[in-house]
Amino acid sequence: MRGAIIAKNGSLTLGTDFRSSRIQTWLDPFSDPTGDGWQIIQSWYAIGSGGLFGVGLGNSKQKYLYLPEPHNDFIFSVLAEELGFVGCVAVILLFTIFVWRGVVISMRAKDNFGCLIAIGIVTMLGLQAMVNIAVVTGTIPVTGMPLPFFSYGGTSLIANLMAVGILLNISRTTK
Repeated sequence: MRGAIIAKNGSLTLGTDFRSSRIQTWLDPFSDPTGDGWQIIQSWYAIGSGGLFGVGLGNSKQKYLYLPEPHNDFIFSVLAEELGFVGCVAVILLFTIFVWRGVVISMRAKDNFGCLIAIGIVTMLGLQAMVNIAVVTGTIPVTGMPLPFFSYGGTSLIANLMAVGILLNISRTTK
């Protein structure tokens, strides 16, 4: 069967070669630690070395030559190394509060259009944050999605800020 890989646990992964390779790397990144598994392994090292309170802002070691794209897709692992578990919980809590307040804004919108726009914006930013954190921690395969408001990139930041501006305008005109 073309593109099929039988994982070490006996499960069958179907798809083209790059998809099945990505799934195989996700299931066992240490099977190719210097190739496809390098990103997630270095991310785990960064998260693990952060400990409870981190090594301090700007003191990350993994962002220098070890972690590919530390300023984009894997910024959360750099945050985990620098701010530790407490900082990670704070960032996740801030995204959770943002989503909760966005849902409240959408429920209080004065018309259906405002409600749908607000819930769409909240869903977009909340899912983007959730997927990025899941990728960095190895919960899902690597996708290349930035962390909203933290990752480097002007276009993503501008789009996110415009979306939040629309959400704030909807909240200003609530019932």
